[in-house]
Amino acid sequence: MNLFLKLAFLFFIGSTQGWILELLFRRYISSSNPERKWINPGFCIGPYLPIYGVGICILFLISYLKELLPISNDILLILVMGICMTAMEYIAGLISLKLTKVRLWDYSKEWGNIQGIICPKFFLVWTLLGAIYYYFIHPYILNALKWFSGHPSFSFVIGLFFGVFIIDAVYSSQLVIKLKQYAEENGVIVKYENLKAYIRSVHDKTAQKSHFFFSFRSERPLTEYLKGMMEVLESYKKTKR
Repeated sequence: MNLFLKLAFLFFIGSTQGWILELLFRRYISSSNPERKWINPGFCIGPYLPIYGVGICILFLISYLKELLPISNDILLILVMGICMTAMEYIAGLISLKLTKVRLWDYSKEWGNIQGIICPKFFLVWTLLGAIYYYFIHPYILNALKWFSGHPSFSFVIGLFFGVFIIDAVYSSQLVIKLKQYAEENGVIVKYENLKAYIRSVHDKTAQKSHFFFSFRSERPLTEYLKGMMEVLESYKKTKR
């Protein structure tokens, strides 16, 4: 199996398993969900988080190329994984802020945060996930890839996943474009997760049906929710500090 197919499979696994991880975290641990409701995490509609897909590809490449890197100590290798994952998170968050005026996640209340995008707490989380991957997942990855490559259904499943994912990404991008237009017109940044939570709370109070996957679907225009709750917005100048 060539490297492209390996990375495609890993992206599929990382995206879907990362979505499950975030789903459980928000349901049982996150302080931003005191009602302990099931919340569809992330930018897309479907059950996948691309950042985790990219992340596991990075971890795979670091582990796979270990012999070519000047790293002989496992602890140092895992720290490099944590640094790379945090850098990926920062780049993704910064691109979202600067290009779309949308904050996909918010660490501004965490100690030592940088622009609310990364913080020491989640650097440790990424490092821990890197260690779990390196010791408990990577040793079995190559065998798993060989097994899947020997089954004709493998290519079909991966192709189906990417087909659905691309359609989803295009659909979700249209929503982000609307949020960007509103943000630019009003000089603000839209907090994506806060907006989803606010729409859900309004639906609960008015007995409207909430959609788990289509979190922004509502009888009211999206701009009404943006005007109705200033907590989902923040000054654009604040993000430049």
